[in-house]
Amino acid sequence: MVNMEIFSDPTIARHSLEAVIKLAERFKEEKGRIPVFMEVCGSHTMAFAKTGIKARLKDHIGLIAGPGCPVCVTDQKSIDAMIQLSEEPNRILCTFGDMMRVPGSKFTLMKAKTEGKDIRVVYSPLDSVKIAQENPDKEVIFLGIGFETTIPILALAVREAERRELKNFTIWMTTKLVEPVLRVLLDSGEVKLDGFILPGHVSIVLGKQSYNFLAEEYEISGVITGFEPVQLLSSMYKLLELLLEKKVDIINDYTYVVKNEGNLVAQNFLKQYLEPYDEEWRGMSTIPKSGLVLKAKYAQFDAKKKFKVVIEEPRKTKCRCGEIIRGLITPEQCILFDKACTPTNPIGPCMVSTEGTCAAHYQYMREE
Repeated sequence: MVNMEIFSDPTIARHSLEAVIKLAERFKEEKGRIPVFMEVCGSHTMAFAKTGIKARLKDHIGLIAGPGCPVCVTDQKSIDAMIQLSEEPNRILCTFGDMMRVPGSKFTLMKAKTEGKDIRVVYSPLDSVKIAQENPDKEVIFLGIGFETTIPILALAVREAERRELKNFTIWMTTKLVEPVLRVLLDSGEVKLDGFILPGHVSIVLGKQSYNFLAEEYEISGVITGFEPVQLLSSMYKLLELLLEKKVDIINDYTYVVKNEGNLVAQNFLKQYLEPYDEEWRGMSTIPKSGLVLKAKYAQFDAKKKFKVVIEEPRKTKCRCGEIIRGLITPEQCILFDKACTPTNPIGPCMVSTEGTCAAHYQYMREE
């Protein structure tokens, strides 16, 4: 049994911070620059900001937030399509809470709800299956966004709807996969990285072995870690050790949660119900086979096949969320940040989402 309290112990965290700074300074002396790491996961982005680690290390380590927030990477056309789905009668849209306030080209799901559309926030796709059974005269559509952490639950919802023989339940699939987007980031060469802080939640499903391509093909290291201060600092310490020793490796620093092979049951759900799809990403256009959609066998549960939407070209704004999730700029470099764009009046999804980089900077790193 792991004593989780040690990972938030302030004394251990302070010593860990000092050790990280010491190694980072050695790297700076050798290379003439600070090391740059990308945290892929949106929850890590929020944790680094909330704990003060990112602010404390800003002169020693460059921490770049990556495309790990599922709300943030959902492209504008998909958001507009979701909102349009709510406009037809006899429909119930079910969604996770963050999606309610993401701005579409004209308005948000929240505004649609205030105008009388039946849009419900649920905690699980399985809740929407129950709603469909309770409302046989309504079409119930679940807005299925997310990475490998939540995609297996979407497949489970389809299995449950099939078991209950529901004809009025569908999922609007707009899912994302980690490996393809990391490949795109590395292939683009837009950002010079020295290592990845790899996501804890996604890795529970994927396992350590799923990141071997980073070391084998791109010769860049990664460390899987948790979300408490000591865990975050440990991941950076291990990355710095590898850099100073001129080694490349994928390290699982979250072994009590993440296994080498991952969750095989969840992986089998993905293989049984879903197949790769060319998915659009905010700020990155279409990435081949970067999402998953329902196989033809389960087409009756695919909202994109059942319902037609006509989406105009989204209106352009000065929001730079697409550049932020690619690690090209920080939120403070967007002219809207903390001016026109705030948590009470978000212009882009990076300010809306609880895992969004702009939200993290606004809450914990903004200069008053």
